[in-house]
Amino acid sequence: MAGGGALAQAVANAGAGETLRLGAGRHEGGIEISRPLTIDCAKGAQIDGGGQGSVLTVTAPDVTITGCLLTGSGSDHEGIDSGIRLLKGADRARITANRLIGNLYGVDIHGARDALVQANVIEGRRDAVKNARGNGVYIWNAPGARIEANDIRWGRDGIFVNTSHSNAFIGNRFRDLRFAVHYMYANRSEVRGNLSIGNDLGYAVMYSKDVKIIDNISINDAEHGVMLNYTNSSVLRGNLVRGGGTKCLFIYNAHKNEITGNRFERCAVGVHFTAGSERNTISGNAFVGNRTQVKYVGTTWVDWSAGGIGNYWSDFAGYDLDGDGIADTPYRPNDSMDHVLWSQPSAKLLLGSPAVQLVKWAQAAFPALLPGGVVDRAPLMQPVEIFVPDWEANHDGS
Repeated sequence: MAGGGALAQAVANAGAGETLRLGAGRHEGGIEISRPLTIDCAKGAQIDGGGQGSVLTVTAPDVTITGCLLTGSGSDHEGIDSGIRLLKGADRARITANRLIGNLYGVDIHGARDALVQANVIEGRRDAVKNARGNGVYIWNAPGARIEANDIRWGRDGIFVNTSHSNAFIGNRFRDLRFAVHYMYANRSEVRGNLSIGNDLGYAVMYSKDVKIIDNISINDAEHGVMLNYTNSSVLRGNLVRGGGTKCLFIYNAHKNEITGNRFERCAVGVHFTAGSERNTISGNAFVGNRTQVKYVGTTWVDWSAGGIGNYWSDFAGYDLDGDGIADTPYRPNDSMDHVLWSQPSAKLLLGSPAVQLVKWAQAAFPALLPGGVVDRAPLMQPVEIFVPDWEANHDGS
């Protein structure tokens, strides 16, 4: 069946638990699914919203939508016009192997519990500035949502989660977005094994606690690879950030986090650590080829080693006479002139002056003159290596 209101009629007449198989052709959207159903699309089947509202809205539990091309949502941000909306009551929805193309929002999970959004291609709009577009997947008050193995491109944020908990974002690819993953007030959740390429910012975790950010990759994101902003009691482990335009890692007023086994490489700043962040464990990481390894302004010393294990620093000419893999002298990434330059950028004009060189020599010869900052008391001699998977071998798209 295709054309006219055939799909709406079929949905209205279907019994709970039935499967509707859509043949090739265009099917009119703008439909609410209010009982448990499966919509299974054959190749070439398209559900089109006609530019009004959401293409499909689900209010019943245990609904599956699979194999469909969904296009033509409206453009109302207040109404969150989407390819698929999962509203309160649409628990355990399964949105799998679809293509959601050119909708304002891709999938909106708004109050539905335990939803699965898996193996979809979600391509948002490009007809406005990024901040005026919708998100690939938008999650609000939807505990248990699992967003897995999707390819998300264009639009505003890849995944935006607000006021939710116990969510998992696993194995997704994000391209040409503002943020790949954007967290706000989302606790006890997981971001694992995702790939962010060429976005404005990779993984922004804000106002959240007990978040596991593990084994993700950020390549050539324009601002930050990872940002922890008011993020507490969380884990950042096994991530690779390479080629960040501004900062590989930005830590702002974030406390009691475990930051271990990551590799921060070829960014303007390896890590910017500020706003009174305290009681963080930072060890076992590699800082490789960053223009400035650490930007930290403070009057107290912060030790970035734990249990006798520090971090690897590519600009540190350390030595290891006993061969235990730990350098025999501490590493201090910044001196007082760095602090002056960060607070007074015009002082760069004096860098070549004899007075500045004398200060630098004195601090190198007498570390006690340093005013406080980061010290790694057990620098590593070898960096952690993180493998970049061949995503193209397992996913369609360019």
